[in-house]
Parts: sequence; C-alpha cells; structure tokens
Amino acid sequence: MSHIRLARISLILAAIGLNAAPAMLGMNMVHAQDKEKAAAEAPKDTVRPEIFKLIDPKEVKPLLDAKNYAEVKTRIDTAAAMPNLTPYETFVLNQMRVQVGQGMGDNAMTIAALESMIDSGRLTQDVKLRFIDAIGTIYYSNVKDYDKALVWFDRYGKESGDTTKQRQFIIRSYYLKDDFASAKTEVLKDIEAAKQAGTAPTKDTLNLLGNIGLKLKDTDLYLSAVEGLVRYYPSEDYWFDLLNRTRGKKTYAQRLDLDMARLKMVAAPSKMETEDYLEQAELASLGGFFTEAKIAIDKAYPNGNIPAGKDKAAITKIRDTATRGAADDAKNIDSGIASAQKSKDGIGLVNLGYNYITLGQFDKGIDLMKQGIAKGVAKNPEDAKLRLGYALAMAGKKDESIKLLETIKGDDGRGDLARFWIIYQNKPAAAPAQAPAAK
Repeated sequence: MSHIRLARISLILAAIGLNAAPAMLGMNMVHAQDKEKAAAEAPKDTVRPEIFKLIDPKEVKPLLDAKNYAEVKTRIDTAAAMPNLTPYETFVLNQMRVQVGQGMGDNAMTIAALESMIDSGRLTQDVKLRFIDAIGTIYYSNVKDYDKALVWFDRYGKESGDTTKQRQFIIRSYYLKDDFASAKTEVLKDIEAAKQAGTAPTKDTLNLLGNIGLKLKDTDLYLSAVEGLVRYYPSEDYWFDLLNRTRGKKTYAQRLDLDMARLKMVAAPSKMETEDYLEQAELASLGGFFTEAKIAIDKAYPNGNIPAGKDKAAITKIRDTATRGAADDAKNIDSGIASAQKSKDGIGLVNLGYNYITLGQFDKGIDLMKQGIAKGVAKNPEDAKLRLGYALAMAGKKDESIKLLETIKGDDGRGDLARFWIIYQNKPAAAPAQAPAAK
C-alpha cells in the first residue's frame, strides 16, 4: 500500500506569504490617554506594539532556527492572553502556532490553528483548500484518526470540486478503520471506472482489493485481485500465488492438477520448487505422459542425485518409470496412432497428441488432438478442449488458442484455467497505462 507524504506546512506558509512580518500599529506618537481609542480605530491588518514585541520576527526567527519551540510557544500564549485581540492578531498568532506545532510535533496545536485560519475568512480559496487538504493529511498520516481524515478529505472534494485527488486515501481510510465493506465497494468502483476508461487499475488499487479480500476472508475477492495483478502487472510471484490459491477453491476439481502444474511451469518457472516438479512428474507419469514426467523429474533433481530419506524409494520409482516410458515414446510413439484412431472414444487421440506436444512436435500433436475431439470424448469433453487450447498456445498459435479457450466454461477450475491461459498469452509487452493515482 502506498503511503502519503505529508508536505511541510511551514513551506506552504512561506509559499503563500504568511510568514511575512505582521504590520505593527505605530502608537509611539499617540498620547497615553488616546491609546485605547487609537487601538479601537486601528487599521484592520496591524498588531499592537505590546503583541509585536512578543512576536517580533527578529527575535522569533533565531528561536525557531534553534528549535527553541517552547519559548516561542510561551510568547504566543502570552500574546494570546491579552484582552481584545483583533481578528488579524488572532490570525497572526495562529500562523505562528502552525509553525511551532509542526516543529514540536504537536498535531492538535497545528490542526486547531489551521482550522481557525480556514474559518477566518482571510484566506484565498486556493490557500483555504490547501489547508483543508493539510488537515485531512495530518489526521490520516500523523494522528491516524481516519474518521476525521474522511471528514476533511470529503470537505476538500466538495469545496474544490476535485473528488480524485484524495480518492485513494479516502478508500484507505475506510480500510484502516476496519470498514472493509465500504473499502471494497469503493475499490470496485475505481476498478470498473478504469475498465470503462480503457486503462489499467493501479497496482496499489489491486493490492488493496487483495488485502480487503484477506480481511473479509473472501477467497473469490482475493483471487479477482490477484488475477487483475496477473493481467496488468504480470510477475511470477503473482502467477504462482494465483495458481496455488485457485487450487484451494471449494469448487476446484483435483483432476485438473496436472493442467494447473503445466501452466505453473510456463508462467512461473523460477518459482517452481522440487516438490512442484515432483508432483508434476508423478501426475504426468500416472497419465501416461512419460516425456513430460521425465522433463519434470530432471528439473527436480538436475544432478540426478535423489537425497536419502523416507521418500527416496517412491521418487526413484517415479524417475525410473518416467525414464523408461520416455525412451519408449521416443522410439515407438507412432505405433500408437492406428489403435487410437480405431477407438470409439477420442480421448486416446487427445492424450497421444499431447504426448507429441511434449516431444516438441506441435503440428502433429495438435492434429491428433483435434481428431480426438472431433470423434468425441465421453468423459469431461471440455477438459480435452482446454488441453488443445493450451497446446495451441504452446505452439505459438495465439489467435486460434484464444478463440477456443474463450468457449470453455466451468466453475471447477476448468474455466479459470482457460481464462488464465488467455491472460498469459495477452500479457502486456510494456507497463500498461494506469488510471491516475494521487501523489
């Protein structure tokens, strides 16, 4: 999650000229008995000498430079205790309170002073909006009072007409105050808006949606967020997480484990560990895909040495079976075509065709798989289409692959895999255009 960077309000004050020395009412020429009358008739933007003496920049600046904020605060408090402060005098003291509050880390002092300045009627609209924004930022970033941050961010949007500047921090305020339902609603609005605009949601937005899914224990919501990250900001980490967690869905069918392993090895090869390759080798061997099994077991143990342990015998058996089967396929695979074509069920042709895919003979393998599907597959015929779809992808036949994969549905993981293969083939060549995010 991105973090807001709190602008130094003292710099804002300097930029708009509020650090300028206050004008002092020249009363040295006024007789004592007329001082009260002169003060009452004083120009609007002046301070009395007794107040100016306390806040004279020539004396205050060295104190601020030395970070002697306590002394400056005492001077401000002494001035503030004087009777009949004018609005301008109050304004000047508050601008100093902002500086001292920032220096002392006194958020309450800073906020109170800013609020008074906002309500003074002495600020231009632009400056007023910047101070409203600053208060929301302090509540969000420093005080961690997200309810109040929402109030001020909302006020900024209403008074400025700009509802986008603080949008991401409004949503994060909901999240950080544990209002995950509201955060979810708002994040989904932003994702839909990005979709309608033809831009990618920001990575922060998708990551936040994923965190909301975790907080709500909503697996589907979490997966939709990771799927978005895979679609727009693909990385092996995101792919690995997406595929592993998809297997954890309640509706997922274990018969698709080998299909899942195949995509994992293509989309996230660097994340594959020994156990992942072992699983693929075992499943491929059981399915009769011995070349695929040998490739996987060789990746699990590239030096050929299986370490001692309780599983060594089982692993050795998988390796030996895969090695013998792969050698037999390399010599005799063509001999299986005739018998597969004679079978009433096309599954034999589909599986034989995929064996050719593992041997790198894509055209021949795809042709046989198509023959098998045309003949008809009795059990889970859409699974066969899924395998043809990603075989086409592996052969570089993107358009044909996507056209077929788009027809494949199912809530048992098959529809997910078809969609994932489409996403994999459509991965962006460069960083996508993003919906704008607040800085």
